[in-house]
Amino acid sequence: MDAQMYQQMMELQDKHWWFVARRLIIEQVIQTLKLPESAEIFEVGCGTGGNLEMLARYGEVSAMELDETARLFASDLKLGEIQPGCLPDDIPFPDKTFDLIVLLDVLEHLEDATGSLQALSKKLKPSGWLLITVPAYPWLWTQQDELLHHKRRYLRRNLQQVVGGASYRVQFSSYFNFFLFPLITGGRLLLTLLNKNENELVMPPTLINQLLINVFAFERYLIRRLLLPFGVSIMLLAQRTELEHIAQV
Repeated sequence: MDAQMYQQMMELQDKHWWFVARRLIIEQVIQTLKLPESAEIFEVGCGTGGNLEMLARYGEVSAMELDETARLFASDLKLGEIQPGCLPDDIPFPDKTFDLIVLLDVLEHLEDATGSLQALSKKLKPSGWLLITVPAYPWLWTQQDELLHHKRRYLRRNLQQVVGGASYRVQFSSYFNFFLFPLITGGRLLLTLLNKNENELVMPPTLINQLLINVFAFERYLIRRLLLPFGVSIMLLAQRTELEHIAQV
């Protein structure tokens, strides 16, 4: 992404409704994994570091980020070791394996999603977890996807196929950002119809921002208890297959 986009993310990641509520939902899911006390956590594509403080509550965090501007922002937070890296062939921390690897809106940026996931499987401990979020529905593609340098958006079944085909066993997947789906999709479709290219990374008025946080974050009480039938994003949890473990021995 452009340096200007990373600057915007750094300024908004602690207060914008989308970042705040998504973190609350992800944290709720991590709590259900019952990670060991000394868990090793690896964030792939940490951006400007908006998730590092939350992840650090559950173990020792390492992270990789290709973009130098974003990596410097994240490193300045001093919440874990941040190294340059690129999937699938340049993964840092060669001597480490992890209890949890997270790719939070990262997979859609990668040319080789399958090869990248296969490479990451070698960094997971035998009982480790892979947590992925991606944007949903190819038909929701807008100028915002172009600004963020996305390669694709996913359907839930397609994401399951990609992850399953990369030597993982999918344990859970669901759409999320369900309650705001009509509002978000309606706004995006209207902008597309009017041929307007507007950056969605803008801060709404305080009361509206808090309302959106409350509505979106309410899904943390539902996620992993039921499958939401649609949403702006998709979440998936997986573990390496036993066959993959055996192949590594």
